[in-house]
Amino acid sequence: MAKEQTDRTTLDLFANERRPGRPKTNPLSRDEQLRINKRNQLKRDKVRGLKRVELKLNSDAVDALNELADARNMSRSELIEEILLSQLASLHRQDNV
Repeated sequence: MAKEQTDRTTLDLFANERRPGRPKTNPLSRDEQLRINKRNQLKRDKVRGLKRVELKLNSDAVDALNELADARNMSRSELIEEILLSQLASLHRQDNV
């Protein structure tokens, strides 16, 4: 059987053939690149005094937060921080009364 260049149904015939695509620009695997990038991001956040907090919300709450954040020209994270600090300050004032 002759190997036809347009035949892609017999993959074993093309196992050693290099397909065109984006050239590899980094010697590290994608998993290692992601791990290094995440480590660097955590270091940057630590220098800025930020700590990671995870929160699960229903989609309606997330949509409302996104709309409000867009209206105020801020990120959702900044908006959540502002709301929390405002609520904490309010609770602190109530406790001192």
